[in-house]
Amino acid sequence: MDNEDTKKAATGPNLHPGKTDQESAVLAAIAAMPEPYRAMGEQLHIIIKASAPSLSPRTWYGMPAYANRDGKVVCFFRGADKFKERYMTLGFNDVANLDEGYMWPIAFALTELTAAEKARIGALVKKAEG
Repeated sequence: MDNEDTKKAATGPNLHPGKTDQESAVLAAIAAMPEPYRAMGEQLHIIIKASAPSLSPRTWYGMPAYANRDGKVVCFFRGADKFKERYMTLGFNDVANLDEGYMWPIAFALTELTAAEKARIGALVKKAEG
């Protein structure tokens, strides 16, 4: 056993994969979605990365998600098949900066992504990023 093998044996598997590995996992999760959610997921991935460049792609409970610098998930999405729903869901967690008064939405149903939805999602993600 050489030094590299000894290090791997001592530290165990990589529990904190690099950014590239995490983005690959997100892309794999999107690719595993049935249509039309796969195509919508690909578009969401592009919109989120462009609108909130400081967020890092990762999977969260098997869903594509985007985390802040502290590793906390800001937003995520899932296909309708995940919980046998009739729509795709775009959700935001408590670290998202979307607070408005005493009540605000934290999840959105998506059945199609038109230019209007894309613009709204981009603005929401940018705001959530802080």
